[in-house]
Amino acid sequence: MDRRSFITKAGIGAGAAAASTLAAPAIAQENQKITWRLTSSFPKSLDTIYGGGETIAKYVREATDGNFDIQVFAAGEIVPGLQAADAVSSGTVEMCHTVPYYYVGKDVTYAMGAAIPFGLNARQTNAWHYYGGGIDLMNKFYATQGFVGFPAGNTGVQMGGWFRKEINTLEDLKGLKFRIAGLAGRIMSKLGVVPQQIAGGDIYPSLEKGVIDGAEWVGPYDDEKLGFVKVAPYYYYPGWWEGGPTVAVFINKEKYDGLPEKYQSLLRTAAQATNGDMLASYDNKNPPAIRRLVDQGAQLRAFSQEIMQASYDSAKEVYGEISAENATFKEIYDNQLAFKRDAYLWAQLSEYTFDTFMMIQQRNGTL
Repeated sequence: MDRRSFITKAGIGAGAAAASTLAAPAIAQENQKITWRLTSSFPKSLDTIYGGGETIAKYVREATDGNFDIQVFAAGEIVPGLQAADAVSSGTVEMCHTVPYYYVGKDVTYAMGAAIPFGLNARQTNAWHYYGGGIDLMNKFYATQGFVGFPAGNTGVQMGGWFRKEINTLEDLKGLKFRIAGLAGRIMSKLGVVPQQIAGGDIYPSLEKGVIDGAEWVGPYDDEKLGFVKVAPYYYYPGWWEGGPTVAVFINKEKYDGLPEKYQSLLRTAAQATNGDMLASYDNKNPPAIRRLVDQGAQLRAFSQEIMQASYDSAKEVYGEISAENATFKEIYDNQLAFKRDAYLWAQLSEYTFDTFMMIQQRNGTL
């Protein structure tokens, strides 16, 4: 080989090696080292919904070679689950993974960031958030609470809950002690239900002892873990109060604003990826779970049209009451209502007709 050619080629190889050696520190310097804490509103036993916080942390960690490390803590490890948002506002932690409607006691506007009774289904909820102005409207409100928020999970439409006896008429609801909170509880109270706020771990013994007559939780996969079928066999649907509830990530606003722009972008991207991932996971896990529950003795029942219509009418009455006293809620509710009218018009032509046909095939055993 020509000596000059060899030296030239060797020089190129050496230069490339040197460049790659120098590049690693440069990249590392671009990825600022940060360690944050995220408190979840959920226990580790509810692996899918709790797992959303871990999924966000995983995506962020992988994208930064571990330089942006989000440590995830289950409910109760730092603060109780229902105090997660407060911990973010105060700066106790940088982030939390929670459901916005947990905080309607502070301001009913929080519910609009998750789900309201007879609201949107999961796909429509995501469309409203990402393209209907939902995220911007909610963050205008969240800024007054000291944080920013983004969708970071969705369970899909939930079930209507477990009951110790059948619920056939409006009369059956009167005096019924039912574990449910927030807006749905306020709506059901107009129908004679006595709403009960009970932590997840206390629901089973309360049902078993007859302290309450029924309870709603999430859906088949999560409900199965808590064993409700053993003490309240009547399993009703649909959970009209949660057509497609958003699980959100809240980030302390001062901390978020202080991040490099690419880290802000990464958090938004990781949250959106988690949002889709959780919904897909529940859609995969709920079908076999409902079969197992039926095998264990669950008696599936649909709420009657009488109960559904009365609940819907009560919901509209409540929204009128809230809108008259809370301008922020009204602004967001009116925006979502306009979106909902068009969304369900389109759904009648597309999803409803297609899904109905396919469901008939399933029932007829022709799939």
